[in-house]
Amino acid sequence: MRPAPAVVYYGDDFTGATDTLGTAARAGLRALLFLKTPDEARLARAGALDVLGIAGAARAMTPEEMQAELRPVEALFRSLGARVLHYKTCSTFDSAPHIGSIGAAVRLLRAAVEQPWTAIVGGQPNLGRYCLFGNLFAAAGNGGEVFRIDRHPTMSRHPVTPMDEADLRMHLAKQGLADVRCMPFTAASRGSDALDTALRQALHSPPADAVLFDVVDASQLGAIGDVLWARAQESTLLAVGPSSVVDALSTAMPPSREELQRRRNGARVAQMSLTPASSPVLVLAGSLSPVSARQVAAAVSFDTVWLDAPMLAQRDDATLTGHADAIAGSLARGRNVLACTRTPGTMPSGGGLDAQALARAGGDLLAKVLAATPLKRIGIAGGDTSSHAVQALDAWGLSYIADMGAGASLCRVHSDDAKLDGMEIMLKGGQMGTDDVLERLVHGGIA
Repeated sequence: MRPAPAVVYYGDDFTGATDTLGTAARAGLRALLFLKTPDEARLARAGALDVLGIAGAARAMTPEEMQAELRPVEALFRSLGARVLHYKTCSTFDSAPHIGSIGAAVRLLRAAVEQPWTAIVGGQPNLGRYCLFGNLFAAAGNGGEVFRIDRHPTMSRHPVTPMDEADLRMHLAKQGLADVRCMPFTAASRGSDALDTALRQALHSPPADAVLFDVVDASQLGAIGDVLWARAQESTLLAVGPSSVVDALSTAMPPSREELQRRRNGARVAQMSLTPASSPVLVLAGSLSPVSARQVAAAVSFDTVWLDAPMLAQRDDATLTGHADAIAGSLARGRNVLACTRTPGTMPSGGGLDAQALARAGGDLLAKVLAATPLKRIGIAGGDTSSHAVQALDAWGLSYIADMGAGASLCRVHSDDAKLDGMEIMLKGGQMGTDDVLERLVHGGIA
């Protein structure tokens, strides 16, 4: 009988899902990310796992669409016997009542677990995300200035789900989670016992709908993980938040036999150095963020193809074919190619551009290019673009290869198509990655 994973997580976009995959793998946990809810045959092929991930696109869905998306996840969790169901959100919690509603996801998934309350972890310090007394702060880019989220130069102006409220309790109340109680970072700073006592008080009377855990420093994740894992042993738990949920739990979960052996031998999970690409690399940059713009500007090892975003968003076949032919031609000549939707000095979304339609067109473009020119390594920039691009591939799973830094992982594609199986892919959100991340995708190195 196959042992149950400790954690099943659903990533509400593909970039975030790979970040959690990398977090689990670097903690020494056996982890695999499925690109849709797996059937028994896929589960058998995966073998024993500590963390089983499912990559989705709920962040771009209406509450009605989320119902069909999340019902199979609920059923899978029940069938596997896992202890924690993690709804993985973006670390900036950008969402709205009508699109990507975290509140709607909680209402849909709560029936799958036994605990009557939901744990929400509010920060991810390794990405510059901090939660203080319920208020979310985020750095602008890797190592950049930290802003309250409603004053963040990018997230406060997100084209689909702008963050106009920093207090996550009020933000989630708009999405139907009316009673979210804050567990301040001062409790976690005093250790697991103090945090457990504070949590018991918060859950006392009347019962809480959810409890939001502040995170100011990575050292607090250990106490949070101890408390949540202990609760999950009593009865199954729904946990919401970024990859810091799995980061916290990994400190308390029992290690696998393989990991125990590594620890006995004094070994640690190695920081893998990324090898240089052995053949041309394609990067599809659908993100419009200033961080991605800096990465595009620093990508000097690529031929750049500026995509006609408005025509692609209208699903114009001639434009799609013309771009695909140009990209495939450069790749066939041995050139790295950066296909970018944002030309210098412009912001296409400002003209009423349908961001979701553009993301879907990006997926169509990638599939068309790969059909003409199979590749060994590619990169996708932009959360929605990544989700649609990977869904356009004939692939069923991803496993972790190497850390690309600041929330970006390089993964191996698993596919029944021999031309795709083993291809390496980096998925990164618009706010993620160092300025040189695209160059390192070509030349390798350690993040």
